[in-house]
Amino acid sequence: MLQDPDLILQCRQVTKQVTTGEKTLDILQPIDLRVKPGETVAIIGASGSGKTTLLSLLAGLDTPSQGEIYLKNEPLHKYDEEQRSAIRAKHVGFIFQSFLLINSLTALENVMLPAELAGDEQAQQRAMDMLEKVGLADRAEHFPSQLSGGEQQRVAIARAFISSPDILFADEPTGNLDSKTGETVSKLLFELNQQQGTTLVLVTHDNELAAQCQRQLLMHAGELQETVKAMAEVV
Repeated sequence: MLQDPDLILQCRQVTKQVTTGEKTLDILQPIDLRVKPGETVAIIGASGSGKTTLLSLLAGLDTPSQGEIYLKNEPLHKYDEEQRSAIRAKHVGFIFQSFLLINSLTALENVMLPAELAGDEQAQQRAMDMLEKVGLADRAEHFPSQLSGGEQQRVAIARAFISSPDILFADEPTGNLDSKTGETVSKLLFELNQQQGTTLVLVTHDNELAAQCQRQLLMHAGELQETVKAMAEVV
């Protein structure tokens, strides 16, 4: 496949099979996807349709059974876990439905962690700045167990953006939140995304959240399709 240097993410004929006993399950049918820098893309679909599996492949958390995936022109499908980890550390941010904060660290320490691992000497100050942006400066010394679900997700957003990632992958970022808190978190997510010019690829059941993205892709039985709205926007 010829790489397009103008794309931040591209995949061609990507599939994923899982073998259980004597059965082989086709989780993903051959998928093609092209994402431009700064673009916001939502992947929607029913539970079990393959959304999270695809997101894991695009982010280099897993490898495809077949096909090619390029992130920042790096061939993830050819790399081992150590090489993919290095690419993720350099270019990728994550937000998960279950927050995945480290319980033994304060909110400040959770946000600082990616910057510290990257050797940023200003990690603490930058983490405080990010907590200020998400409205949690006064909760910096609190542990995850002392925070509400919405507050934990705001900490997770601050952590995701502290390293100014080129691309952010979000898996059901409002899935564990009530509708009002979800609206607050999604507004914050898109505000920070716009400020930093980050490419955003998110998986969601929330049609209102998906509608805020420039493109909506429908995952159905392992196949990825452009939605009517997305196709209209392209035309």
